[in-house]
Amino acid sequence: MAQARKRKRIESEYSVRYTEIVDGNTVRVSAAPAQADPRRQEQLQRNRERMRSMNMRYVLFLTAAAVLSVAVCINYLKLQAKSTQLQKQTVSLQTQLKDIEMENDTIYNEIVSGVDLNQVKEVAMDRLGMDYPTEDQIVEYNEASGDYVKQYEEIPG
Repeated sequence: MAQARKRKRIESEYSVRYTEIVDGNTVRVSAAPAQADPRRQEQLQRNRERMRSMNMRYVLFLTAAAVLSVAVCINYLKLQAKSTQLQKQTVSLQTQLKDIEMENDTIYNEIVSGVDLNQVKEVAMDRLGMDYPTEDQIVEYNEASGDYVKQYEEIPG
């Protein structure tokens, strides 16, 4: 069983290390790395402690960010509530408008239906001397706009 020992360089973003790999006809086994440099260990330990500690400026920054986030959330909730209130008010006003329009149409139709057209015709022809128009008095026109006319009864002819 022939075995060959090799040193393999392993690089990561922050460090470089070497490990020994034993090749052979069995499963590869990584040998334990040799003891690291003590100065390097001390430097790593200091860096870890520095990363764990939070100084006063960092705490104040996090506090300010949290307060600002809470203020933005509260403002958002207030705006959302006002928007909901305005939507409800709009729906209420639209309902009132439709009711008033229906009442207005009902009153108008009562007024129009209350007029007796035969009596108006008799008064116009008998008392006021009105006649039907002659051919030379009739003027035809083309409808220029898309308006409409609401006709409730047949035109007397």
